[in-house]
Amino acid sequence: MSSRLRALARLITAVAVVTAYVALHLAITAGMHLRACDRFRDAPARAAAFTAALDRYAAGDVSARAEIRAGDTWFKENAPSGASRSAVSSATGDVEKGRVSLARERVAGLAADVERDRARLDRKLGSSRATALYWTVPAALLLGPALWLRRRRRSGAAEIISVVGWFAPRQPWWRRPVFLLASGAGYVLFAAGVIAVGTAQRRGSTVPPMTMVGWLVGGLAAIGAGVLSLRYTRPRAARGAVQALLADGRQPVLYLRSFTDDDTAARVDDSSAFVSIHSREEQLTGALGAVGPVITVGKPGEPLPRLGAARFYLPPDDWQPTVLRLMELSQLIVLRLGLGDGLWWEVQQARATQPARKLVLLTPGGLSRQAERLELAERLDEHLPTPSRLAEMAGEDPWTGAVITFDPEWTPRVQPVGPVPRAKLPRGALVRRAARAVKAGFVSMTMFTPTHHLARVIKDALAAVGVRRRTMAWRATFATQTSLWKGFVLVTVLALLRWLAGRALQLFGLG
Repeated sequence: MSSRLRALARLITAVAVVTAYVALHLAITAGMHLRACDRFRDAPARAAAFTAALDRYAAGDVSARAEIRAGDTWFKENAPSGASRSAVSSATGDVEKGRVSLARERVAGLAADVERDRARLDRKLGSSRATALYWTVPAALLLGPALWLRRRRRSGAAEIISVVGWFAPRQPWWRRPVFLLASGAGYVLFAAGVIAVGTAQRRGSTVPPMTMVGWLVGGLAAIGAGVLSLRYTRPRAARGAVQALLADGRQPVLYLRSFTDDDTAARVDDSSAFVSIHSREEQLTGALGAVGPVITVGKPGEPLPRLGAARFYLPPDDWQPTVLRLMELSQLIVLRLGLGDGLWWEVQQARATQPARKLVLLTPGGLSRQAERLELAERLDEHLPTPSRLAEMAGEDPWTGAVITFDPEWTPRVQPVGPVPRAKLPRGALVRRAARAVKAGFVSMTMFTPTHHLARVIKDALAAVGVRRRTMAWRATFATQTSLWKGFVLVTVLALLRWLAGRALQLFGLG
């Protein structure tokens, strides 16, 4: 499945879900109107009985007072807000105050008021039925394309799933759903804590001190509980490679690296402006998600998968044939260089069997010594027709030093990774101030982590070989706050479902 078709499938699915939600809400509203019509069906007889009881009470029958009160109670419970209900309520109040003649005047036109209220209820019922039907039809029509696109998405990844599926770890069917629910609770706690702390900061001067302290303490406690919960549940709820491929449908990005790099990739780059719990590899996976789902070989024997690229596990003594097959089926190969012989075998095989535009090499950062850079450059140049001159380029990024792509003749293009050089501000005091304001706003919304700089360089490097994915850097930035946004979405969804459930309970008389 292509990226455009996948985007179309997601759009159709989202529209179908929203349309179905609105249709369900309107159907419940129509059901409530139907129930109101049924309850008010006996209104003419009740109105006649109320008028007769009022006449008897005026004639001196004191026992009719109980019937008057019963009639008032029935109209309060079953009549809509309208003329008949108001007339009965006012007449009952007059009876309680001894103004019987005024009460009889109020109900002189009660039968006509009842008919008008019934007609109004019938109009509401007809309108709500029609509106619900108008929304139900497109929701049903969108269901077919959504299911077809879902099936096509799954079939598009069938070949590579057949390869990866042999190496997916077997787990109980209930394990991931249980931890997904637990992760959802963690996301909600995390988002609720951020909202509480933000509210305390914004409204701290307008509320009592104890209220502000309560918001701060409660918010910080919720953030802490959410972080602890997510640290425990997210690895246990992580998607495997098969699940990631089924959910996406595009050809994957094959991420190859040394297992010794996992500890460095698992670090979380924090910022004073953000609370992030997402590792470097998660951010890189988010950026590469602009191309396709990211899969990688998991470290044999690890108790839980690392967060980031979706894992599958190959046997340590027979992994080369599967890696070669996955290279063929992947649309991009991202390989992080190191000193392991297995990595250089993968470089050699990619160089020999794959198109040059499919391979992206990442060099390790932090190689401060010239000897280390020279050794890495020499080993790389053994596999290339043209020297890479990698030893002359030292990036400033602590995780990734440079990104290397290739033209069709395998000529390397090396781009160092680091912060963007500061551009000169325009001339003029007013223009400079405006530029600083725009830059300050941009910086406040962006977390410039090492992975953000890496994603920006990968985007530029891929564009140079004809692969354009403009959202890579933004995806890396968004990945730093995935937990927060998931929490906000879950809070919104839960609120909408709670409101809809409340309406449904009212429909069945349980609310």
